[in-house]
Amino acid sequence: MTSSKITLSSKQTYNNSGDGYLKFQLNQQTAAVLSMKYTQEAIIVPVESVTSMPNMPACILGLMNWRSRIIWVIDLPRMLNLQSLDNRLRQYNAIVIRVESLLLGLVVQEIKGTTKFLSDDVHSPVGQVASSLVPYLRGCVVQQKEILLVLDAQAIVQSFILRSD
Repeated sequence: MTSSKITLSSKQTYNNSGDGYLKFQLNQQTAAVLSMKYTQEAIIVPVESVTSMPNMPACILGLMNWRSRIIWVIDLPRMLNLQSLDNRLRQYNAIVIRVESLLLGLVVQEIKGTTKFLSDDVHSPVGQVASSLVPYLRGCVVQQKEILLVLDAQAIVQSFILRSD
């Protein structure tokens, strides 16, 4: 009995190696991950609960109430100059991120779950993706024959697109 427990625990240690990431689809063609360190929650939000605001960049969908806080909701694919989300959606798949004291809701096509990999597995995105994406990336990682973009939450929050000053 003890030998089976030892075997089981060594497998768990192996599976738990690496940093945790939330995995999602930005659009049909593009899979990405975001560090769990910045991820507060993954939620489904009815479109009606996002209040659009006039005179904002196209990627800003509006404001919503999240846990008694008002946060900005961003169409992440559009912000990254990728094919934007279908505007006939009835609900959004949103990832609420926190960078220091700032909260943002990032709307993506589909939330896939979580994954883990070592920071050594992250490779330079230069030459792998469109140059307009590079400022928002920590890199790329290949997992199960799929290239995942490793997004940089701090770069997204600090993007010039979201700044009015």
